[in-house]
Parts: sequence; C-alpha cells; structure tokens
Amino acid sequence: MDPFLSLLNSFSMSLNDSELSVLKFLCRDKIGKRKLESVKTGNDLFTILLEQREIAREKTDFLQFMIKTIKREDLTVQLEEFVEGGQGDVACHLDERENRQQKVAFDVICENVGRNWKMLIRKLEISDAKIDRILTAHPYNLQEQLMQSLREWQKSKGKEAKVADLIQALRDCRMNLVADKIERKLLQLQN
Repeated sequence: MDPFLSLLNSFSMSLNDSELSVLKFLCRDKIGKRKLESVKTGNDLFTILLEQREIAREKTDFLQFMIKTIKREDLTVQLEEFVEGGQGDVACHLDERENRQQKVAFDVICENVGRNWKMLIRKLEISDAKIDRILTAHPYNLQEQLMQSLREWQKSKGKEAKVADLIQALRDCRMNLVADKIERKLLQLQN
C-alpha cells in the first residue's frame, strides 16, 4: 500500500463538510467548475489533484498550503512527518486504523449522545472557553457542536487521542449504552 495514498485517505476521513468546502474553493484555479461540483469527499478532491499532478509524494507544497488554510494543525504535523520520512509504513497503517476507529466512535457518539454532551466533553478535559466558542460557532446544531468538540479533543491530544479513552469517558459519564454501541461497531469493523 502506498503510504502517501494512506495519508491522503486519513486526511479525507477527518475532514468535515465546511473544511472540504474551503479546500474546494482553494482549488478553483486548478480544477474546472464541473469537476469541483462532483467532489463529495476529500478522496474525490485528492484524486483529481493527483491526476492533474498538483500534488504527489514529492510535491506537497499545495497540499500543505490547503491544510494550513483550514487551520488543521494535526494534519499539518502528519504531513510534515511524512515529508521528513519520520513515519514508517507500520506507523502510518496504525494511524490510519486509529483514525478510522475514531471516525466510527465520533459518528456513534454524535448520533446517540444528547443534551448531556457537555458532561462528556468536560470529562475529556476540553475547557469551558473552547466549549463556548464551539456553541457560538454552531448555535442551532447539537450534532455539530458535539462533533467539533470531539475534534477539539482529538486535536489537543494528537497521537495520544485513543478510542479507548473515549469509551472510558463515556462509561465514567454513565453513558454505557453509547460505549457498548461503539465497541460493537469496532468489532464489526475488524471482521
């Protein structure tokens, strides 16, 4: 498996809709309008950029610019490590697996945790100031507030952000049903 493609795939899985929208906007001078309209995921966008040779394993400047523009420090760090060669195939594969598991966990949490989401986020040690900032940015969308809070946790923990910690935090908040659903989904993912 190509480590660069694995890296792009993990980037794609971690992008939200507004970040993808910004990336598409940044590509307007490189990709035609019709092709951009067909882009629904980060993988769609990266595929076009690869085909047009705007990005490649040895040509990451534009990719780095895009990621910095959406202010995703976690992705910037991953890309820099890749460029410097500090990440081997095994580490990249483990990161990809953890990213996939986090995406599953985030989706289950957003679908099943209701109004008590702040208790969970505080258990994950996200400050009230950051929670307030997220509430202000997404005042009417409970799921987006929760997703952005989880991403804030992921960003603050970096490589230390583990699904096991999420499950433990859920159990500490007595949200055992949600924790069980995540564990079942992860088992299905492995099989």
